[in-house]
Amino acid sequence: MTKAAIVILAGNESHADYGRLANALEAAKEFAETDGDELELIFDGAGTQWIPELEDEESDYHELYQAVRDDAAVCDFCSGAFGVDEAVADSGLVTLDEYDGHPSIRSLVDDDYEIITF
Repeated sequence: MTKAAIVILAGNESHADYGRLANALEAAKEFAETDGDELELIFDGAGTQWIPELEDEESDYHELYQAVRDDAAVCDFCSGAFGVDEAVADSGLVTLDEYDGHPSIRSLVDDDYEIITF
């Protein structure tokens, strides 16, 4: 059994950022589809900006996102800082604010999750 926390930090401003998103979602999907694995997918920092696009059914990445959406959560503080807090609220995704308004990476490490950042 593997425990993985994939953290998407890349924004959506460049072609390289789109590549990071695609690779993060593919990696998340592989963990999600593997029996016995545990997955936490966290949109943090500039990565929170992806939520409005991924929720859009016309997005090239919507279908891939839907495959892992049940494992996704969003940094509460950063969704506000990057101006997507309303879109995050509309999405119904869980927001994380365990440590100063941010997800607690330390608790994930303490729970034996491998942290993978994109």
